[in-house]
Amino acid sequence: MRASLIQIDVNEGETVESRRVRTASLVREQAGAADLVVLPELWTTGAFAYEEFAGEAEPLEGPTYEAMAKAASDAGVWLHAGSIPERDPEGPLYNTSLVFSPSGDLAAAYRKIHRFGFDKGEAVLMGAGEDLVTVRLPETTLGVATCYDLRFPELFRGLVDAGAETLVIPAGWPERRRAHWTLLAQARAVENQAFVLACGTAGTHAGVPQAGHSIVVDPWGEVLAQADAGEQVLTVEFDPAKVAATREQFPALKDRMLGLAAPRR
Repeated sequence: MRASLIQIDVNEGETVESRRVRTASLVREQAGAADLVVLPELWTTGAFAYEEFAGEAEPLEGPTYEAMAKAASDAGVWLHAGSIPERDPEGPLYNTSLVFSPSGDLAAAYRKIHRFGFDKGEAVLMGAGEDLVTVRLPETTLGVATCYDLRFPELFRGLVDAGAETLVIPAGWPERRRAHWTLLAQARAVENQAFVLACGTAGTHAGVPQAGHSIVVDPWGEVLAQADAGEQVLTVEFDPAKVAATREQFPALKDRMLGLAAPRR
């Protein structure tokens, strides 16, 4: 199976519409080169461009949905279209990921559960998702998470329990914590004995330099490929059957001790 992670440079001098057109073209270029294409988090606005979220938010089936559905269909690929600021007419904004089938149909939507910012930014501007999301592909089952989710291992345990074998994580990760990005991607792969496909952005979002360095990690924690800091298409071939083989060869997941009580004091 081949995957292409498109590490988009969110150029602050570029309009959302022009970036949408350019990104759709990059997806179409993967026709015949990849089975699965992955885009970063909030690439339409930039993950740190908080002041733009409300003005650029769109309904689920808005212009980005339409452009990405057509790009997936034109390229004949599974497309994790990163995430958008979604405007729910009956609720708050959400950081919502979209996954399309090769026919351009929506296969899944995931509202980010863990919002970054503590008491500002995304944490106060957007609502929290409530549902874990997996997507069944012909060769593997994707577990969908977004950026800051990467720091919460219990979410990924839930995805594994739901059948996930390949964990896909779009992000807008800052350069100043790039070491954590690589470390956590490898940790999530090792502890869940799963592939990790983590796609970040390049450039600068609202003055915040981005880490780039999109990464693909195998179930043993070995880095199969990693991008540099700039805009890049990272394409890697991997064997989804390695997940089952790893879990059989080293069956650590079977030794999980669930339902442990807190210590008495």
